[in-house]
Amino acid sequence: MHGYKQYFKGKRVTILGLGLLGKGLGDAVFLAQCGAEITVTDMKDAKALAPSVAVLKKYKNVTFKLGGHDFADFENCDFVLKAQGVPLDSMYVAHARQNNIPIRMDDELCVSLLPKGVKVVGVTGTRGKTTTTAMIFHALKKAGKKVHLGGNIRGVATLALLPKIKEGDYLVLELSSWQLQGFGESKISPTVSVFTNFMPDHMNYYNNSLKHYFADKAYIFKNQTVADTLVIGESLIKKIPKTYKGKLVVANTTDIPKAWKLSVVGEHNRANATCAISALRALKIPLTAIRLGMETFTAVEGRLQKVKTVRGVDIYNDNNSTTPEATIAGLRSFEKGTVVLIMGGADKGLDISAMVKLAKEHASLVILLPGTGSDRIEEPEFYRATSLSDAVSAAVSSAEKGDIILFSPGFASFGMFKNEYDRNDQFLALIKKVK
Repeated sequence: MHGYKQYFKGKRVTILGLGLLGKGLGDAVFLAQCGAEITVTDMKDAKALAPSVAVLKKYKNVTFKLGGHDFADFENCDFVLKAQGVPLDSMYVAHARQNNIPIRMDDELCVSLLPKGVKVVGVTGTRGKTTTTAMIFHALKKAGKKVHLGGNIRGVATLALLPKIKEGDYLVLELSSWQLQGFGESKISPTVSVFTNFMPDHMNYYNNSLKHYFADKAYIFKNQTVADTLVIGESLIKKIPKTYKGKLVVANTTDIPKAWKLSVVGEHNRANATCAISALRALKIPLTAIRLGMETFTAVEGRLQKVKTVRGVDIYNDNNSTTPEATIAGLRSFEKGTVVLIMGGADKGLDISAMVKLAKEHASLVILLPGTGSDRIEEPEFYRATSLSDAVSAAVSSAEKGDIILFSPGFASFGMFKNEYDRNDQFLALIKKVK
């Protein structure tokens, strides 16, 4: 029997937060198949979680407590598996701690149960973590390595990767500040860590405390040893404590040899590439293989991804831009005056003044989606769309040959959409119909 199966068999596990994105569901299915006794609890009711509940109903060792939580479920279990959106100061998490119940999260639990000799690469940062993660994964594959991708990846339950990972493999994880809470709890960090940059985000979750946000991010390196490596973007030099034990590498865009031809656009993507290159070097990947990986890498869906060209107009999907800085980076990737920008959405309590100023100066037309964030923008010349469909129609009818249509919201998706994936899919479906 695999070590992880032995570990989970017969364990009483309370899964706090099931959700609909597939990760909580994937974890629950995996644990059920390993023979754990599971209680799934979520504030949403069975109707709201119907697709996830339908899959789990066939497992006799899964009990549901939906539409609210019961303190008893946080008293008599072996551990609580916390979903990443659940606040650490939740009264149910506090109750579990009072009863000496460990709080675990899927990514760190997976890492703690890996076979010996697996090299773990973790990537975090306010911006660029998805692209940097994808670059490292792609280059390792091109170098002929056996590599697995997990963490903050759509629909991927990291725990469920355990059966596939063998000794000597590589595991590349994109890690949000929330997922890193689990690493902090278990006092572990990846072998090679990448911290791209740090700027305000999720201030609604962190009660406007940059200190708390950084503290969660810092778990990417906090428990590294002298044998480990931390790659940082230049802006983070002063933020890494002098007590840091491992090897510190500062990624610099001048590190990309001039002869290398990257296909991704934007200065921020060059910064992502330098972080990826530094991580790959730390893993002792030959430079020829790194170059092949970097030059054949194309944009990740929703991150300055060129979707199609219609009548000489290039359409870019930058849906995963959920902060002002991300939209600023997207805008700066294209020539001034050529961009028809679709932005707007739900407020995250961030400073939007620089984004609005640049949009006004840089874009030929700015189209705002409805939302609490858009309501803060008082520019009369910006077009206020009634829906995403209206926004796309307005952009297509006003863009001329040689222009760029850039969908880069700069805000959260909630209100109009279920989540950012839903927003992404709706945008791509609308663009598919554009002729």
